[in-house]
Amino acid sequence: MTETYNVYCDESCHLENDNQRAMVLGAIWCPLDKTREIAVRLREIKQKHGLAPHFEVKWTKVSPAKTELYIDLVDYFFDDDDLHFRALIVPDKSKLKHDAFPGQDHDKWYYKMYFDMLKVIFRPDARYRIYLDIKDTRGAKKAAKLRDVLCNNMYDFSREVIERLQLVHSHEIEQLQLADLLIGAVAYVNRGLSDNSGKMALIKRIQKRSGYNLSKTTLLREDKMNLFRWHSMEI
Repeated sequence: MTETYNVYCDESCHLENDNQRAMVLGAIWCPLDKTREIAVRLREIKQKHGLAPHFEVKWTKVSPAKTELYIDLVDYFFDDDDLHFRALIVPDKSKLKHDAFPGQDHDKWYYKMYFDMLKVIFRPDARYRIYLDIKDTRGAKKAAKLRDVLCNNMYDFSREVIERLQLVHSHEIEQLQLADLLIGAVAYVNRGLSDNSGKMALIKRIQKRSGYNLSKTTLLREDKMNLFRWHSMEI
C-alpha cells in the first residue's frame, strides 16, 4: 500500500527587497496517519505550560519567559521518529544576479529553490499532501505555480505523487507552527543574531539535539534535521 505524507512548508525573508540578507525555506513532514496524534501532543505541551491548546506558536513570540515551552516543543520534535525537518538556506540574497541568466527573475528563482528544498523529501513510490502558510493575496497563484513546478520537475504529469498543494492558516495547523519555529531558529543563526536570550537558549537546544550548528549543509540522507546551504554560483 502506498504511503502518504503531509508536508508543512514555511519560509523566512523570501521577498527580493525586504532588506534581509539570509532567506530560509523549510518543511516538516510526517506520515498522514500520524498527523492527528502529533497535533494532539503539541496542544498538550501548550496546556502543560498554562496556555490554551490553540495558542499559536511562532518564532517571533519566543521570549525568555516562554523558553521552557519552546524547549519542550523542540524536544518533542526530536523524540518523535515520525517528524522530520528540511531547510534550504540562502546566506545572502544580495549576491543574486538574476540578470545574468536569460529568462530568470526572483520569482522563477524562488520556485527553483522551493523544488530544491522539497526534492530530497519526495519518493516516487509515496504520495504527498503539501500545506503552505498563507502569506499574502498572491498565495493562490503562487501555490498553483509551485505545484506545476514540483510535478513537472518530478515527471509527475498525472499529479499522483503530489496529491494536493493547499494554502492554510498557520494558527490552525500545529505542525506548521513547529515548522515556523525551526525555520526561525535556522534563519536567526544564519543572520548572525544573538540579542534574544530565549531564542538563543532554543537554538542551543536544537544544536545539541541535532548535532549541527544550523549553518552548514548536512549529509543528503540526514533524516531528522536535514539542511542545505545554497550558494549563488549554483543559480
